[in-house]
Amino acid sequence: MAVEVKRVSGTAAAPLSFRRSLNPSPRHVSFQFPSTISRRFIALAVIKRSPKRLKYSTPRFTKEDGLLYVEVDPAGSDSWKLDPIIELLKEGAVGVIPTDTVYAIACDLRNNAAIERLRRIKHIEPSKPLSIICRSFKDIDTYTTGFPRGNGEGLTNIFRAVKHCLPGPYTFILTASKDLPKQCIRYGTTTSKYASRKNVGIRIPDDAVCKAIMEKMEAPLISTSVRSPKENEWILDPVIIADLYGPEGLDFVVAADTRIAYPSTVVDMTGTSPRVIRQGKGPRQPWMVAEDEENEDN
Repeated sequence: MAVEVKRVSGTAAAPLSFRRSLNPSPRHVSFQFPSTISRRFIALAVIKRSPKRLKYSTPRFTKEDGLLYVEVDPAGSDSWKLDPIIELLKEGAVGVIPTDTVYAIACDLRNNAAIERLRRIKHIEPSKPLSIICRSFKDIDTYTTGFPRGNGEGLTNIFRAVKHCLPGPYTFILTASKDLPKQCIRYGTTTSKYASRKNVGIRIPDDAVCKAIMEKMEAPLISTSVRSPKENEWILDPVIIADLYGPEGLDFVVAADTRIAYPSTVVDMTGTSPRVIRQGKGPRQPWMVAEDEENEDN
């Protein structure tokens, strides 16, 4: 299986190939590099890992010491290229995948070591929650207590309303179930009424590449959006992401063109009414309450 990978250097490189073991078994994957490469690309297909990364590393999978950069069609026509990425995720890798909003750093929900490494790569505090990219509504039922039955304002079937939003550019905050790893959750809102609840954000992105990855995963992915640590802005170019987070220990980047500069719309479903706490790409639905409107009512 050949996978197109971009490698960058100051001068054009001759075509070359290398073999890379995903497992101790004899199975290998061959990667072909293009013969001409633009100077604007600053990320290497193989980036040396920093000593800090090696200090915390534990042997979870067999992988050459570098960053795998796989370029795919955003429409998902060449999803076969994702096979080595899916294998790495199942073995504990942490990498970047596209969504229907911005790029996300993701890892397997079942791998606690990978979750902790994701936090170190992104410099996320333990108290900050992580989102779940779900394969279907069945995952939502498994890892949360589900959607509320009504909003107290006459809407009795919120689940039916939510089904019109997912897959789509929304993150819904729900109460976590006992099946969700502790590394993914934090205690709920600061108000005393919900202080003892543990909440988590769930997503089902409407993106062809992301869907192709999730279809072959055996569990949801833990994710966090990719921001610049200094400017606190969304990073939309996968090459820049690879250059910035590769030395931090990132294992792979799935590049599906530059994303748009809109995050998901975040809706808190743990209160009396669905409350929009961040307006993003997803439009506010009539059954959602804007945060400023709720403050005016109080």
